[in-house]
Amino acid sequence: METEERIWSNCKRDLTCFTIISESTNKCLRLHVVASVRSLIVNDSTSAETISDVFETLSLCLKPGLQPSLNYTLKLLSDLAVHHPHLSHSIFDKVRSFACVCTEALEVLVMISDRDQSSNVSAASVFDEKLFFSLCFSSSASVRSWLLSNAKRFHVPWDVLVTVFLGFTKDPYPFVRRDALGCLVGLCNVADTKDPHLIEECYDRAVDLLSDANAFVRSMAVRAVAECGRILAVLDNEVANRDWLDAVFAQICSKARDMSVEVRTETFLALGQINVGSEDILLQTLSKKMTETMRERKIFRNLPPSNVAGVFLHGLEDEFSEVRISACISLGRLSINSVQFANGALDMLLAILNDDSMVVRLQSLGTMSHMATCHCLDVQERHMHMLLGALVDNNTLIRRSARNFLKKLKLRTIGIFKSAISGLLTNLEANPEDEDDIFSVIFHIGRSHANFASGFVNDTSLEVGPSCEGEMRLDQARVVAMLILAISASVSLKHSVNRISARMFSYAIPFLGRIAHAFRDASNQDNLLSYLCYHSKFVPLFTPVKEAEFAPSFTEESTTMNSDKGRINQEVTLMESSCYRESLFKNNLRDTTDPIPAQECRNKVDNMHEEAIYTVKLILRVAAENWPLIKSGFTEEARQTLRSCKEELATISTRSDESVGLLAFSSQYIGVLRLLTKVWEYFFPRLKYRGGGTRFLDCLLEKLDSKLRRLRCTFTGFSKDEEVQVLELILLSSVLRLCKVETCNLSVLKRLHSTISRVEILCGVPELSDFVSELRSRFLGSSLDDEASYHLIPFKNIIELFTLKQIVFSGEFKHIRAELDFLDEVSENALPFIPGLPVGIKFQITLYNVSAQDRLWLKMASEDQTQFVFLDASQVKATETVSKLTLTAPFYRTPKAASFSIRTCIGKECSTIDDAIQVYRGQGGPKHELAFLCKEKEVHLILKR
Repeated sequence: METEERIWSNCKRDLTCFTIISESTNKCLRLHVVASVRSLIVNDSTSAETISDVFETLSLCLKPGLQPSLNYTLKLLSDLAVHHPHLSHSIFDKVRSFACVCTEALEVLVMISDRDQSSNVSAASVFDEKLFFSLCFSSSASVRSWLLSNAKRFHVPWDVLVTVFLGFTKDPYPFVRRDALGCLVGLCNVADTKDPHLIEECYDRAVDLLSDANAFVRSMAVRAVAECGRILAVLDNEVANRDWLDAVFAQICSKARDMSVEVRTETFLALGQINVGSEDILLQTLSKKMTETMRERKIFRNLPPSNVAGVFLHGLEDEFSEVRISACISLGRLSINSVQFANGALDMLLAILNDDSMVVRLQSLGTMSHMATCHCLDVQERHMHMLLGALVDNNTLIRRSARNFLKKLKLRTIGIFKSAISGLLTNLEANPEDEDDIFSVIFHIGRSHANFASGFVNDTSLEVGPSCEGEMRLDQARVVAMLILAISASVSLKHSVNRISARMFSYAIPFLGRIAHAFRDASNQDNLLSYLCYHSKFVPLFTPVKEAEFAPSFTEESTTMNSDKGRINQEVTLMESSCYRESLFKNNLRDTTDPIPAQECRNKVDNMHEEAIYTVKLILRVAAENWPLIKSGFTEEARQTLRSCKEELATISTRSDESVGLLAFSSQYIGVLRLLTKVWEYFFPRLKYRGGGTRFLDCLLEKLDSKLRRLRCTFTGFSKDEEVQVLELILLSSVLRLCKVETCNLSVLKRLHSTISRVEILCGVPELSDFVSELRSRFLGSSLDDEASYHLIPFKNIIELFTLKQIVFSGEFKHIRAELDFLDEVSENALPFIPGLPVGIKFQITLYNVSAQDRLWLKMASEDQTQFVFLDASQVKATETVSKLTLTAPFYRTPKAASFSIRTCIGKECSTIDDAIQVYRGQGGPKHELAFLCKEKEVHLILKR
């Protein structure tokens, strides 16, 4: 009690001090006082007398004019209303008079009215027309902007709102004008308010603001013109519909040469959303020279035809990559309206494949892939030179995107087909690291163009056979590519098999594994071997079989590897080559009679460790460089790269404990990035999303949180930079959750607050990234219980500030993990139990790198219940890094059933993430979320007879 009185006495003096003194009062003092007062407010043990005194003092501190102290006071009053609801009415009355002064007062009113549904402070009684109009005439621009963002709270007729918002479009403050335009667009989209006269008035006002002095107002005006024009076109008759679309298109084209990059970018994105009614207008956008048709044409509303002349030429020649990217996107969207326009757009898209920006080149290839998918491309031989140039680009992502485009393309002539295959073979020679992807693309092209492929293979068959000196060239990648092309042609058209020599199939058998990887999307290795054996005229020594028994099932998905006949043929092939394999095996054997010196072993381990670290750093650098691709919407290409990175990690071998931890961390880290890429598609789709819906997104977000929790809690030895990068990923996951209104819950907000605080402690405020700094400015001092205010935060804009940095290893990683085995269970039989009585299960638990401070739990779950058993790590006998424990754990409440199963796993309590999140309280288990240290195992129990 004495401590409470002393704290409040000092706070009361300091509160009076920084309220009376001017704005220049020490900011650190204010923050210290606010933190001290808030600690008293949120502490349940603070006496009622002190709380009452706090309220009276804060009421006296409510003085207009001193903005910093007023904001802090309002924030403390908000906390007081949350933690002491009996004061809500009094606080509401005190704050209401400040509603027209600052937005913080309005947020307090919103919070109290949302929490208190009584008649005295209900939303309907507070946010009435009287308050609405008083806020309209507020001298504070931030208050007027708040009014625009929260207009739906007020019970005001739609036509009145339109009139008021139209007035706000002439506000002296540009951000108010921008918000007013955004509100007008939202009102125009309301289904039951389609008044053509009011919408046309909104359209005219948006056209006027296209000439505004501020760029972000003009950008919003472009969006408003496109949306209002689209609505008016739908409301009008068919003839006027076309005229309106032409007029809106021409109006937006007038901003394609705006001085602002933001406006030009928005202009081209808006053009792609308008289904222009006249083809001649579309074609004019590709040429600066006016056609005779356009010279004589009069566009609706007396807009000059020159507005549309060469618009996309200007966009693709713009000096800023953002504008060129948006122009590429719109070209792809508009191409579905006209074949002639699509052909002209193709020439322009191919021309910018030499662009300096990697992202622009990627977008160009992505747009052409979209056009190919929509079957609106007519590729000629003259186009192939520019396209094939992308196959030898220095950037891996560009080459992969170019190959993906070729895979989707319909090659109409044998000349184009030969050019495509020659380009891929050149790519193979210049970039042997792309071999797997190139082989896969060759297979898809050969299967789609079987007649061309079979003719090409026969014309070049001499490259596959032995040379004039008798030397075989089967080890060349080019030869393997030709074999893949031959096989792909044969599986598409049955008659093409007869046109391909049987020796092509026999040459392919020794390279089964190398070729099978290219066929991974169509068939498995067993089926492929059966197919090659049959068509190479290889007859097994057992019994003759028909073609149908050997022919594999080439489908779009990989089939199961259950072909017995394939395995028989593989055994025969291995028998014939057994002599060669035996000699090769013997030559590689080491004489085990000579022991290897201990120092040589240590040196070998050290070299393996250094090599592993170097390789891991290279792989993670590739993963980090993948982030611009993800942000640009090329998520499929990004996932392929990350999948390759994870496969490459699996090939690294090491014996060092530190390297093992590093590899485990890197593998889980790349797994997090792959999952994040899937989540990203839902929030920033490059094309129209075709995913699994909101429920699937919830599952992905839950899985992402689980993986991040495991990454955060199951490794030790983080350096500051490494921990910060993991924490920023946790912040990104939390913000992605907050983007979904229905998941904006208290636990997510608590995690966000605590993680921001941890990053701030590690880095210090000046060294925070833009992403964390913006989050800190938005959430600093915010109440955790005021969920309504978080819906107003532009989370997507904050997410776009996130940048994935390359993780640099400087710490010594140790992987906390566990192994779980059952001692009593026999593989053939299940454990016996008696329904209703506990059953004991004996476990053998091995723990790695677990400290005495770690709180470990054994989780046992059946269909009906979940049970936890605490594992006291401090009492476990351990060596330096490994500890073992034998435990008999009882499972209570066995069900009345003939049999059931229990899923078991070892988890580590993650109190470091957020001490306030207690998910298992009341269940006799952990108070915090668990990061699981091993794979889940299942024990089966059967009724005892």
